[in-house]
Amino acid sequence: MQPSFRMSPSFDAVRLQADLDGLVARDFVPHFNTRYYQGDWSAVPLRSVGGIEGNIYPDPTAKKSFADTPLLARCPYVKEVLDFFTCPQQAVRFLRLKAGSVVKEHTDLDLGFEDGEVRLHIPVRTNPDLVFMLGGARVVMHEGECWYNNFNLPHSVDNRGSTDRIHLVIDCVVNDWMRELLLADAAKALAGSAASA
Repeated sequence: MQPSFRMSPSFDAVRLQADLDGLVARDFVPHFNTRYYQGDWSAVPLRSVGGIEGNIYPDPTAKKSFADTPLLARCPYVKEVLDFFTCPQQAVRFLRLKAGSVVKEHTDLDLGFEDGEVRLHIPVRTNPDLVFMLGGARVVMHEGECWYNNFNLPHSVDNRGSTDRIHLVIDCVVNDWMRELLLADAAKALAGSAASA
């Protein structure tokens, strides 16, 4: 499977932004991996281990299961988006990288199709000067699109723009439904890239 491709579902960026605007500054929790970034990288946990509101760490060894946090109730359209994905969902977060901030190159553990868990990104707010690199190639994701990226590969984000970059990030278990969707969308993306070559 390709390391990165746009998936077939797309969502209403304006409605996602309305949910986001219903949150307040204290709902954002600074990212725990402080050695991975410079500037301001923070998250709003909408699903977390035990449904704890301030917990943004998607602990793969957690004894408790993932559950909705109280903040998800304030985001009705996000709930609709999550209902579209008929697969088990683990951590769900708004991830914000403020203007001028950088996430340094790193890899994540077991976050590719072959690992049985995928991390989907849906841009809610972004800008053309945002540089997201995956495996040495730039990936441009637009608001409302849904993207598969293999985060086992080295990746980095540099927000060179004047506005914050905020994505809805959904960690999904690959069940039969998700497997079929990913394989079909990967085939379409491959056919599209071959046709444009």
